[in-house]
Amino acid sequence: MAITIEKIDGIKNKLGEGPVWDVAEKALYWIDGQAPAIYRLDPKSNDIKSWKMPKQIGSFALREKGGAVCALSDGFYLFDFASGSTKQIGDPVAKPGTTFNDGKTDARGRFIAGTLDAKFANPVGSIFSLDASLKCSMLEPAIGCTNGPCFSPDNRTFYCADSVSRTISAYDYDLVAGTVSNKRLFAAPKGLGGVPDGATVDAEGHLWSAIAGGGKIVCYNPDGSIARTVEVPVPIITSVMFGGDNLDVMYATSIGERILDMEPGADGGSLFAIKGLGVKGKPEPRFAG
Repeated sequence: MAITIEKIDGIKNKLGEGPVWDVAEKALYWIDGQAPAIYRLDPKSNDIKSWKMPKQIGSFALREKGGAVCALSDGFYLFDFASGSTKQIGDPVAKPGTTFNDGKTDARGRFIAGTLDAKFANPVGSIFSLDASLKCSMLEPAIGCTNGPCFSPDNRTFYCADSVSRTISAYDYDLVAGTVSNKRLFAAPKGLGGVPDGATVDAEGHLWSAIAGGGKIVCYNPDGSIARTVEVPVPIITSVMFGGDNLDVMYATSIGERILDMEPGADGGSLFAIKGLGVKGKPEPRFAG
């Protein structure tokens, strides 16, 4: 089956990021980090809804109890879709000079999200875990830019990219305790024209990483070797997520403005649906809190 890439009509984000396919609603959610909002697409009707955020948003997860948990610029917040209201969880978490970026939910419903260095230069960011009781703990104390957190199908490996150092790390993950150990280099994308950004893992255990600035999505084998690459119509592709009724459609977000000396291209800021990859994703869990 040939690969096809469709641009979804009616979407032009400044900083499209964080796609989340919800299997219960059969809908795709994603964010615009710079014109801060959460978006929702119903692929059957092509209906698009959006909810403005009070400050920059790095990532979010839908909640089992309804609404969402969001990593806004300085910390974690609960969001209610019906009223549009946000409520901060505890005190601000991001330290001065950092802001929240990418996040993902583990199989126990914890929301794992991390920060980035506002100067995009030094490993002063951190990765945090928010559990169902709304308790926050630190998983990683030193990272330049948290991107592409995701988990292997057996939940024993946690992956996360650092876009500043242009590396993807793997950690052993204890799902019961919600802790990481044995950090190691998984991949160091070189010669791909960009930096590792958002990512997802398919049902077979391959990691799919958006290469921001490189105009491609790279599929890695579980040993870190490259299985294949998929060229996309925009230079600054930011994140990927499998969706659709059979979890066999890859949705990809992109950036619509110049950033870090990278040009967005004419279709920058668009949302894309990629079909014909011949693989399926795994369902994303909701936040348990």
